[in-house]
Amino acid sequence: MRTAILSTHMSAAVLYGAEDLKVEQVAIPTLADDEVLLEVKVALTCGTDLKVWKQGSHPRMIVPPAVFGHELAGVVTEVGSDVPDWVRVGMRVVPSNSAPCNSCFFCLRGRQNLCEDLLFNNGAYAQFMRIPGRIVRENMLEIPSHVSFTDAALVEPLACVLRGVDEVGALPGDTAVVVGCGPIGLMFIRMLAVRGIRVVAIGKRKSQMKAAKNMGAWATFDVNEHPNPVPLVRQLTECGRGADAVVEAVGSPLTWQWAVQMARRGATVNLFGGCPQACEVRLDPAALHYSEITLKSTFHHTPRFIREALDAVARGEISATDFVTGQIALADLPRVFEHMKNRNGELKTAVIP
Repeated sequence: MRTAILSTHMSAAVLYGAEDLKVEQVAIPTLADDEVLLEVKVALTCGTDLKVWKQGSHPRMIVPPAVFGHELAGVVTEVGSDVPDWVRVGMRVVPSNSAPCNSCFFCLRGRQNLCEDLLFNNGAYAQFMRIPGRIVRENMLEIPSHVSFTDAALVEPLACVLRGVDEVGALPGDTAVVVGCGPIGLMFIRMLAVRGIRVVAIGKRKSQMKAAKNMGAWATFDVNEHPNPVPLVRQLTECGRGADAVVEAVGSPLTWQWAVQMARRGATVNLFGGCPQACEVRLDPAALHYSEITLKSTFHHTPRFIREALDAVARGEISATDFVTGQIALADLPRVFEHMKNRNGELKTAVIP
């Protein structure tokens, strides 16, 4: 079943290679029996898409030429004959960008994010997007009536953040440091703060410091003014012991080192920001061993956290108004990526296909 679509083609942003993005007419996807076609109502730009645009590909997510983008919300316009009965044409939904197989070594041990057959799906920067059957069954959710499409489109990155919050195990009253105040860092600040955790934010621009405070940060340090924030952070903690938890959301050897140096004995450090390939990071093994510091790196999300993210959005714990700094038509997307390359302080842009 489908709604009336008056054309066989649609506008889409096609990635051909490194920094080579063209908005052009492509065929509207055809569906297998267990798949769904969405009319994309909003797609959000993100740091991962910027990285893919710069590199021209991603080994697990996208091989050019291909339509890309993965943070979105939309309306079901067509369903295959084998799609579950709860899915209906006209339904407002948010699909995840992936789904696990639920049968491999890692899935059977509750680590679906490490699934050996993790199915990724891209194509949000287009008027319509095909949702594979596995994602329909495992990771596509109906948007509550009071939640906007733009708010719902935050679910995928928020799910990654919520899994990271769960991994650090911080408790109400604890002090946590978030290094990096881009969109992901700001989400960490918000979701830690709403749990009663005192958050110290480390960023590099006055605009980031203001945004961090708006997200609920208890204290902020601008590295342009404080090139080594480690002693300042430790001074804020009880007896100078260090933070109970640290989240690194930048992805550089220096900030990885800071994260460990800010942590108290017995603390957990989440190295959430991935460093570029071939980087080397020097850490003091004595500090790790004798202080029993736990190092973790949270990758991706699982179906549990996709659901928890939508619940958090529905409760009003987080809103797109805190992150979306502009709205554009699809035709303007190549220009926006060129602008994002210069890191001019924008958080997210809403693309309206």
